[in-house]
Amino acid sequence: MTTLEKFQDLYREGKISRREFIRTMSALGIAAAVSPALLSKPVQAATPKKGGRLRIGLLGGSTSDTMDPALFNDVYQQMTSMGFLRNPLVEIDSKGNAIPDLAESFEAEPGAKTWVFNLRKGVEFSNGKSVDADDVIFSIQRHQDKNLASQIRSLVNPIKAFKKDGPYRVIFELEGANADFPYIMAETRTPIVPAGTTNFEAVIGTGGYKIVDYEPGVRTLAKRNPNYFKDNRAHFDEIEVIIMADVNARTTALKTGQVDVINRPDRKTAHLLGRVPNLQLINVPGGLLYTFPMLTDTPPYDNNDVRMALKYSVDRQELLDIILRGYGVLGNDHPIAPIVKYSATDMPQRSYDPDKAKFHLKKAGLEGHTFKLHTSDAAFDGAVDAAVLWQGHAKKAGIDIKVVKEPVDGYWDNVWNKKGWSACFWFARVTCDWMFTMAYAAEASANDMHWKHDLFNKLLVEARGELDQNRRKALYGDMQAIVSNEGGVAIPIIANMVDAAGKKVKFDQPAGNQELDGLRICERWWFAS
Repeated sequence: MTTLEKFQDLYREGKISRREFIRTMSALGIAAAVSPALLSKPVQAATPKKGGRLRIGLLGGSTSDTMDPALFNDVYQQMTSMGFLRNPLVEIDSKGNAIPDLAESFEAEPGAKTWVFNLRKGVEFSNGKSVDADDVIFSIQRHQDKNLASQIRSLVNPIKAFKKDGPYRVIFELEGANADFPYIMAETRTPIVPAGTTNFEAVIGTGGYKIVDYEPGVRTLAKRNPNYFKDNRAHFDEIEVIIMADVNARTTALKTGQVDVINRPDRKTAHLLGRVPNLQLINVPGGLLYTFPMLTDTPPYDNNDVRMALKYSVDRQELLDIILRGYGVLGNDHPIAPIVKYSATDMPQRSYDPDKAKFHLKKAGLEGHTFKLHTSDAAFDGAVDAAVLWQGHAKKAGIDIKVVKEPVDGYWDNVWNKKGWSACFWFARVTCDWMFTMAYAAEASANDMHWKHDLFNKLLVEARGELDQNRRKALYGDMQAIVSNEGGVAIPIIANMVDAAGKKVKFDQPAGNQELDGLRICERWWFAS
């Protein structure tokens, strides 16, 4: 690859700015060779076109999938809630703002303990029933059921009362102030379903598409909902989602035109896709957290010295270079990505330190112990390779790691949150409270570390109700430090959102909070005419 080609790739992939690109080319004396067209980032068509079948090759789907939002685990299930088959009350836009979805508007009363949501009138479910306040209350309240074990139970538990004020108005009364409450109503597990629903597999929703054929973990075909309440969304005639666990199969399918979009291309070769004339690489700075949770109620991971030994035993920079190929940033063992407000970006970066790893292992009295790391590429592309690299890093610290490769299918049911140490991924949530409440609070059912920390939980409640921005930032900074130094998870790297598509696929600026444009690809994207 020539120097010019190298820097062209860096610019296209967003790794250097336009100014840096021009300055470098000038310094090398080859600026005149640069095409002016290169210096403008691709601009998508301003007016979406209707029609066509969008075919998505997706990593994320299992034969054990359920369409009950309370039990969602993988990407496919969560994507169904984002305007595809269903809708939540609130949408997260490309800038991370909470905007109305099924809600027409929402506002807080003074003190942010009471939130009022006004619903859109005339919205229908796919069975023809009109959406009303009873549906909203049923859909959210059921997550509070202890027997249901919803992953967002900790998020909605602070709602102490649901009040119906007419057919299209719902009032949520909270236990304490929460300035970020609307974001909770945008969670992928909060789509609105008809009140009293028991058969969730029928997928009665308000989304832009209706199910035609569905085989869990294999394929879904859906057709546009002619009564969709958003005139400027759901542009395709049909959506076909094909579950493809193997990254090479997804890439081949994209190159040969069998699918139009894939998620999570192999980052080792992703830059090459951008050079194929009819393909485009979609690289969005974001927060795809590559995590390795340890069950802190299970020996030996109940010992923080063990956890610290493992955190110091991984070469994060090598994982960033080899697993992410630079499409991301270093992680610091807490889940608040740099794109999120109040991220503690000034916290000293934890680095690879075999001596500190040895110190903590010796302090734990577990020299010579073999640690089993259960992993699968179901967690994220390259999860197995990352574990093998980590195994090599740890050897230099005298730590023996046995990599246990688990099957892709069933990984989330049989391994994650069950084995002592495993691989996982989390999408960054757009607020600190959302992330911490959902997965780090002591009572959170999605707490895949089984971690409890009294001071952290006290600060979580305090920060949620703190309206002074400076004080709130300080509280969240303290909480990130606690998780990093005492938490039950290693987060060595944070990936950008990287997808790939044919060039006939068009979109506006994709969101970075989740892959595939915040999982709203089905209703936001379209084909060129």
